[in-house]
Amino acid sequence: MRRIACMVAIWMVLGSVAGAQFWQQREPEKDTNVSLTRDVSIEQKLNEQVPLDLTFRDETGQKVTLRQYFGKKPVLLTLVYYECPSLCGLVLQGLLKSLRVINYTPGDQFEIVTVSISPSETPELAAAKKANFLKEYGRMDAAKGWHWLTGDEKNIRALADAVGFRYVYDPKTKQYAHAAGIMLLTPSGKISRYFYGIEYSPRDLRLGIMDASQGKVGSLVEKVILFCYQYDPTTGKYGLLVVRLIQLGGLVTLLILGGFIGTMFYRERMARTRKGVSQA
Repeated sequence: MRRIACMVAIWMVLGSVAGAQFWQQREPEKDTNVSLTRDVSIEQKLNEQVPLDLTFRDETGQKVTLRQYFGKKPVLLTLVYYECPSLCGLVLQGLLKSLRVINYTPGDQFEIVTVSISPSETPELAAAKKANFLKEYGRMDAAKGWHWLTGDEKNIRALADAVGFRYVYDPKTKQYAHAAGIMLLTPSGKISRYFYGIEYSPRDLRLGIMDASQGKVGSLVEKVILFCYQYDPTTGKYGLLVVRLIQLGGLVTLLILGGFIGTMFYRERMARTRKGVSQA
């Protein structure tokens, strides 16, 4: 009996040790998942300057700096990776859907800079993606204004950190965990707007481009519309500003009233002139 009891005790100790080792081996997986969730986000850095001297390779393999795409027009920045199996494609398709609706074309009123967050991707892959999306877009003249870049880890991270785009590489799935969203920058390279999700309102995108251009883009009617809308950083959308709408309505009322009074004075003056001529 004593021998049996000793054997049972030994097996219990061995089982406890094995169980402890098992849970110790399982803990890193749990911590990794928490880290992925914590480190993936988009942190708003409105009005902050993006470093324009960062270097990349364009879709032709040429070495370029971000500065080449700034100076005259707003820049729409998309951070994705070209071999992404799901989310990146949805972000780009959502952008493409909005681009088809608005009457602005990349290269004319604004630029698009798409940068791969994967340092292993090549200009050849970027060129293939550009060709596919331009074909879907249906505006081949946009080729001059939509730039597809690749780069090394240092420059990619510097750009992502500057705009608050936090992503993590998961070695288990060999994929990047990242949030969904695009950023709009001013011609001088300052962050103007964030748009979240995988679908972007054509109205919000158009108003954002007008805002970022500092009044250089958009017709008079569009600028009046922009006056009545205000950007909400918490939602990444434009909302109707009632106060401005009332102000605009008051201004229109004053113009109409002023025009009416002016017309009445003019008619009265003309009547007096005619009366004076007839009496003479």
